Amino acid sequence: INHIVHNGGLYKRPFNEAFEETPMLVAVLTYVGYGVLTLFGYLRDFMRQWKIEKCQHATEREEQKDFVPLYQDFENFYNRNLYMRIRDSWNRPICSVPGAKVDMMERVSHDYNWTFTYTGRVIKDIINMGSYNYLGFAQNTGTCQEAAAKVLSQYGAGVCSTRQEIGNLDKHEELEELIARFLGVESAMAYGMGFATNSMNIPALVGKGCLILSDELNHASLVLGARLSGATIRIFKHNNMQSLEKLLKDAIVHGQPRTRRPWKKILILVEGIYSMEGSIVRLPEVIALKKKYKSYLYLDEAHSIGALGPSGRGVVEYFGLNPEDVDIMMGTFTKSFGAAGGYIGGKKELIDYLRTYSHSAVYATSMSPPVVEQIITSMKCIMGEDGTTVGKARVQQLAENTRYFRRRLKEMGFIIYGNEDSPVVPLMLYMPAKIGAFGREMLKRNIGVVVVGFPATPIIESRARFCLSAAHTKEMLDTALKKINEVGDLLQLKYSRHRLVPLLDRPFDETTYEETED
Repeated sequence: INHIVHNGGLYKRPFNEAFEETPMLVAVLTYVGYGVLTLFGYLRDFMRQWKIEKCQHATEREEQKDFVPLYQDFENFYNRNLYMRIRDSWNRPICSVPGAKVDMMERVSHDYNWTFTYTGRVIKDIINMGSYNYLGFAQNTGTCQEAAAKVLSQYGAGVCSTRQEIGNLDKHEELEELIARFLGVESAMAYGMGFATNSMNIPALVGKGCLILSDELNHASLVLGARLSGATIRIFKHNNMQSLEKLLKDAIVHGQPRTRRPWKKILILVEGIYSMEGSIVRLPEVIALKKKYKSYLYLDEAHSIGALGPSGRGVVEYFGLNPEDVDIMMGTFTKSFGAAGGYIGGKKELIDYLRTYSHSAVYATSMSPPVVEQIITSMKCIMGEDGTTVGKARVQQLAENTRYFRRRLKEMGFIIYGNEDSPVVPLMLYMPAKIGAFGREMLKRNIGVVVVGFPATPIIESRARFCLSAAHTKEMLDTALKKINEVGDLLQLKYSRHRLVPLLDRPFDETTYEETED
């Protein structure tokens, strides 16, 4: 399904997203593949039970047999018999900066991936298509590294206290002022962990008697935060505004279950870029609905901050919207800024409230000073406050790389999900055997990729996920595309029935923000 939206003036730019339907034959073969794997799994479990095959996995002692099992039965079965076959595709240890290229420690398994041993050899210069290094700030040289090293020698590595006690440094204050300016909001607060920024702050914002409307593909941190809050949770279909509006209408008409009292608050939870789909939130429509039904909006910009917008200010700038229309702006420093932690921005009253009531603020140790300095230096670079145009050039380079890479993959005949401006590029694999095969074949060709399967995706929608970076040169992308094309032919992955015609006369750097705004 292709979405090309202008929607009555809400959108100031074309909004192109593609989610091509799974071919029927591929879907049937995928189910058959999982069926065969499941049958063999039950056969092997039977053989383990009768000691015909050696049992490698953790089992309960005889005296614990009557206890409640620690795992759900299917999850345990899936781990033993399906995941273990392709476990070598994950947790690969790298031993370098996760930049455009990485070095990886070679490992082998002699017992079908139950255990691994290291050979002592290092595989050099693997093109890194998996890290969230959108703007290329994951570096061990340059101004960011030098500034962080200087702060490390002055402040040390840790603070050993919470912000409310004796762990509030001048660097923390400087960072929060900078974030507020960068986002265009009144105030901001930084946290030491991106996941906890969501999971520990949502319970401080809503509770019993409140309603959360959450996108069905929201990140686990948002899901956990919503569950911990004690609020009622209702799910709307991914990026589907009709589904969201129906839930908003029903919430206002019917109120709370049983009592029919009005909800204390209605909070809409969405992400800027969805990290498994590569789609961008329909923010103009979400804001229009939020205003129409007087609800609140919580926007998670973990993947979009730095990666979208002409000056890297995220999905709000990408759509040309006012930051004041988003009640809670959340994001992380782990991706575009090459650091760690997260932030929340908004009105001063909101941030002052969170400083007092957020578990992340009250109980968590302060952010490490070198990490804070890495964020400050990279953010100033993006804003142009370092006196250079390096930051703006990186944002533009990422946009060009994204469009070029997505277009070339579609021309080859792969099914590619998501928005044409999203640096997260999912390539659909579908069949279980092709998950491990794709990861291994790409590594043989010195390309590091991330492959994703159940439970991170629906069981028949396994995929490879590429993350583009401003640090990728055209030569690197062309090498990666050539190898992907080879492996696509080898594994028969070119499922698309809507193959694009190659634009042979288009130069590499034509797709800029200035052009698309016209």
